[in-house]
Amino acid sequence: MSSNLDQLYRQVIMDHYKNPRNKGEITDGSVTINMNNPTCGDRIQLHLKVEDGKIEQAKFDGEGCSISLASASMMTQAVKGLSVEDATKLATIFYQMMLGNEYDAENFDLGDIEALQGVSKFPARIKCATLAWKAMEQGVGKKDDSEE
Repeated sequence: MSSNLDQLYRQVIMDHYKNPRNKGEITDGSVTINMNNPTCGDRIQLHLKVEDGKIEQAKFDGEGCSISLASASMMTQAVKGLSVEDATKLATIFYQMMLGNEYDAENFDLGDIEALQGVSKFPARIKCATLAWKAMEQGVGKKDDSEE
């Protein structure tokens, strides 16, 4: 059973890698965060549009391994429509999962993100999986330049 689940998770990761969701730019009223992982060459450019404490839009562009790009695709899907507070809580849950720790998934439906839990077995790949999440946290901490 475990190998079937692992295979399913690999398929979900590869689907997000080959068919990324929310790939592109947001040009109006958004913040842009550039992050990279020099260890393996992953590069993410995240665009967030936050209005009234809610993530209205999230898009990304970049290059890197399947884990980093699939994680960015999953993250942008998951945080769109969430309050900044809920998005940062979700990031905390994700980090706990990446560390192989127990996490409280009852309040949040992890959906496809759960497919990344196997990354915790490969410490060198955790930075790949968390890159877009760290960019999101940095982005929601920035004030929207369009607000005066």
